[in-house]
Amino acid sequence: MKKLVTLLVVFSFVASFAQDEEASKDGWKKGGNFSLLFNQSSFENWVAGGDNALAGNFNVNYDANLLKGDYTWDNKFIMAYGLANSESKGSIKTDDRFEINSLVGKKAFGNWYYSMFVNFLTQFTDGYDYTISDEIAISKAFAPAYLTFGPGMLWKKSDNFKINISPATGKLTIVTDEVLSDLGAFGVDPGETLRTELGFYVGAYHKVDLMKNISMENILNLYSNYLDKPEDVDVNHQLNLVLQVNKYISANLALHTIFDKNMTDGLEKDIQFKEVFGIGFNYKF
Repeated sequence: MKKLVTLLVVFSFVASFAQDEEASKDGWKKGGNFSLLFNQSSFENWVAGGDNALAGNFNVNYDANLLKGDYTWDNKFIMAYGLANSESKGSIKTDDRFEINSLVGKKAFGNWYYSMFVNFLTQFTDGYDYTISDEIAISKAFAPAYLTFGPGMLWKKSDNFKINISPATGKLTIVTDEVLSDLGAFGVDPGETLRTELGFYVGAYHKVDLMKNISMENILNLYSNYLDKPEDVDVNHQLNLVLQVNKYISANLALHTIFDKNMTDGLEKDIQFKEVFGIGFNYKF
């Protein structure tokens, strides 16, 4: 799976240079995608065994970008939530994300802009490690929440291909829940609700049509904290692949990989990996 993901990422960046970009025009360019995916399994007298299950995921990915003279302002909103229900485990959460990205740039030269970015990330509901307990929450809304911001330089070929570099980025980790705060979860000092960092940030975005009705989106964020173990670079990568069957039906594959030792402190493994695949309703707006 890791080799396949790497191949898709490399192929998408190579393919981008073979495509002609449309000339940018002043004004707003807005658009997004709403998907509602389902998968279901049912067994009766099945010798190999099985567990009747029903799962659903919704995802909203919306862009609102403004170009006005030498200024550019790109905004992305991501919301995702998923539930699965099985006879043996009952209802469990499979996805939960709320993210806002905003990036402002002023033309410097060529494809380069002076930039300022803000990223906010949290979740909607309580999260659990279902292998241990479904009663003790290990995360909640605003526990954690992440606010990352800083000035830098933006290289932007188009709305679909850009890289932002910020050598003086502030990062705030917010843990508003008293229990999680007292445990020192997500890197905060025990009893504190806020952790502050200063570091180096790189954010890259790329979207490409691999072929007719097949699109792939890559979102990569890298962060190194100058103040504490700068060699431990935080990595957050999302890959979204959409195979459009017709106007409303699609197959969606979402892969999400995170490496952040503050998130996984006390856990056996540092790398988090999530895969969501399904066929369902898809609407572009």
